Amino acid sequence: MYIIRGVRVRVLTLAAMSLCLAAAGASCANPLARQYEYDEQTYLEVDGSATVVLSSSVAALVALRGVTLDPNPQARISSDDVRAVFEGAGCEVERVSRPWRRNGRRYVQARLHVSDLRKAGTCGVLAWSAYGFEVTPGQIRYTQVVGTPQGRVPAGVNWDGSELVAFKLHLPSRVIYQNVRRLSDGEPGQTERGNILTWEQRLSDRLAGAPVSMEVRTDAESILYRTVALFAGAFGAAVIVLILLIWWTIRRGRIRLRKFTA
Repeated sequence: MYIIRGVRVRVLTLAAMSLCLAAAGASCANPLARQYEYDEQTYLEVDGSATVVLSSSVAALVALRGVTLDPNPQARISSDDVRAVFEGAGCEVERVSRPWRRNGRRYVQARLHVSDLRKAGTCGVLAWSAYGFEVTPGQIRYTQVVGTPQGRVPAGVNWDGSELVAFKLHLPSRVIYQNVRRLSDGEPGQTERGNILTWEQRLSDRLAGAPVSMEVRTDAESILYRTVALFAGAFGAAVIVLILLIWWTIRRGRIRLRKFTA
């Protein structure tokens, strides 16, 4: 049940992510969920490739990553503007949402493809992190160390000090070890449903370059592969049982026919 539930949640999460990206001008934020000024979500695969969904206020992108977008909330920014900035930074952009507003600030979201996470730094927006991806017999070890910001805080931003930054991992396999911390309050983190891990930090700490070090070890085999194998095994067993029942029924019918004609 754990495996099936994990796959179901992962599929629903990816579907929701796609709907969010396709929605025009919608932030797709759950009002009951924690809201982040900068949110970097990595959907990791067992082959080392990944999809990174980056959602952020324009002001935070300017301050943390030094992008060349206008942080003025009244500035007109299109999806094409955001795509041009990310592609100009060497990123492989799959999709960009339409910018939206929250708390008097403009937000953007981009979905990036990374064929080899160890080389994610070729995308300038992700270059502040050093990534590690090691495969050993039966286990995958993922690491990410987030470095210092490379921009400047824009003038006139209405931050009040409560803003949070998040780095999320969506993992394809069972988690064996993780060092998650909710860095905003020092509480130990937990594995969320669907194998989601979240490291948090206050935006003020991130701007000051406070370290974020992430480490996760998982099974080398994906939950999806194991689920397919499980269903294939169950289907094969059901077919065998059905064949045996048919054989037994036919055999019993022949025996009765012989007795009747004798």
